[in-house]
Amino acid sequence: MEPILCIAIAVALDIAFGEPPNAIHPVAWMGRLAGALEGPGHKMPAAAQLGYGVLMTLLVIAVFTAPVYFLMRYLSTASTIVYVLVGAVLLKTTFSIRGLRDAAVRTRNSLEKEEMDRTSYELRALVSRNTENLPPPLLASAAVESVAENIGDSIVAPLFYFLIGGLPAAFAYRAVNTLDAMVGYHGKYEYLGKFAARLDDVLNYIPSRIAALLIILAAALKKRGRYAMRLALSEHRRTESPNAGWPMSAMAGALGVRLEKVGHYVLGGTFPPPCTRTIGEALGIFWPAVGIWVVLCLGAGGVYLVLAP
Repeated sequence: MEPILCIAIAVALDIAFGEPPNAIHPVAWMGRLAGALEGPGHKMPAAAQLGYGVLMTLLVIAVFTAPVYFLMRYLSTASTIVYVLVGAVLLKTTFSIRGLRDAAVRTRNSLEKEEMDRTSYELRALVSRNTENLPPPLLASAAVESVAENIGDSIVAPLFYFLIGGLPAAFAYRAVNTLDAMVGYHGKYEYLGKFAARLDDVLNYIPSRIAALLIILAAALKKRGRYAMRLALSEHRRTESPNAGWPMSAMAGALGVRLEKVGHYVLGGTFPPPCTRTIGEALGIFWPAVGIWVVLCLGAGGVYLVLAP
C-alpha cells in the first residue's frame, strides 16, 4: 500500500503547491554540489576530465541516495504514517508536473503579448538553448519541444525508477539528469560531462519511449493518434539525442506542427510552424498523457501489493 499512497500524495502535493523554494529543494542542492565539483575539472586534460566526470557523477549520486535510503529504512520500522508522508514529500521533489505546466503557460502568455525578451527569459526554465533573437514560431517550437521531452525526463522517468527501486532510485535518476543538464553537453564540458550524458541516455531509454506512447494515447483522444505514431516511428532519429526525438516527434504529429531547432533538427517538416496557440494545444496533450501515466503507476503499485509476499 505504501507505494500507491506515496505516488498519490506526491502527485496531489505537486499539483496543489508546485515546486518548493530552491533553498529546500533537493534538485537545487544537486545543482549546487555539481557546480562546486565541476570547477577543478576544467583545468584537467581530456582523459583526466573523463575520469573526474565519472567520480563526480558517482559522488553526487551517493550524496543524495544514501541519506534517503537510510532515512526511509529507519522510518519503515518507526511509523508507517510518517514513512508514507515523508516518502511522498521526497518523491514529489523528483518530478514536476505543475512546474512544467506553469513555465509553459508563462511562456505562452508573454509570447501572446509579443514580449520577446520576457518570452526568452521564461523559456530558460524549459530549454538550455540560446533563445535570444528567435522569431515567434521558433520560440513556440522550443516551448512545445520542452513540454514533450519533459513528459519523459521530468515525470515518467522519476516515477518509473521509484517503482523499480524506490526513493533511492528516483533520487539517483534525478542526480544524473541534473548533471546531464549542467555538464552533459558538447563544448567545454565535452569530456567532463560525457559519463553523465551517456548514463542519462541509458536511464532515459525506456522512459522516453513510454512518454512517446503516452503522447500517442493522449493524441488518440483527439483523433490524432495515428499521426503521432507515424511521425514518432519515422522521425525520432532526427535528433542528436537517442531519446528526445521520440516524445518530440510524437508531439509534432499529435499537433500537426513543425518543430525545429535551427541547425540541429526539423520534426514534422511538412506541417506548418507552431504559433502561440500551439503551446496551449501541447498542454492539451500533456494533461491526459500525465493522467494516463499516473493511473498506470498507481496500477503498478497495486499489482506489486497483490504479488508481494
